Amino acid sequence: MKITVTGRKVNLRENFKELATKKLSRFDRIFDEDAQANVVVTLERNRQTVEITIKSRGMIYRAEATDFEMNDALDQVISALGRQIRKNKTRLDKEIHSAALDQYVQDYLHTAEEDDGSEYKIVRTKHFFVKPLSTEEAILQMNLLGHQFFMFRDGQSGEINVVYKRKDGNYGLLEPDAE
Repeated sequence: MKITVTGRKVNLRENFKELATKKLSRFDRIFDEDAQANVVVTLERNRQTVEITIKSRGMIYRAEATDFEMNDALDQVISALGRQIRKNKTRLDKEIHSAALDQYVQDYLHTAEEDDGSEYKIVRTKHFFVKPLSTEEAILQMNLLGHQFFMFRDGQSGEINVVYKRKDGNYGLLEPDAE
């Protein structure tokens, strides 16, 4: 696995980079050598946020944790990734072996923020490849990313759809109307 460690608003020591590499090495048996892991550490108001994103075989695994100590946040995020992978292991095996998710997401989702109530100001735009998926595969990818919604191309109809998580814990599907 190729690992990149980046610090935002903080200088990272070599021993933290080595520790992050060592802790991520426990996932070597799951991911091949082409997998890419990005570790980003951000300092805000005396709190350290560690975010890890792993891209492998078109799937994205992402977790984030915030704590006063970056080592504690690293432990929490590694643990969260482990839980996420274990929780979805059987589904992931089925999806990865079906080769339905090869070269899937380059970047994911975009966000918009409202500005003074009258106009919308787009503060970030992300582009991503929209590959045909089943609804179940899209829900799995959304859960792996930890997002509330996910846009995908339906494998049967070829239309762009959106799955989303409802407040009651169930899922919803937005499909375009052909009218």
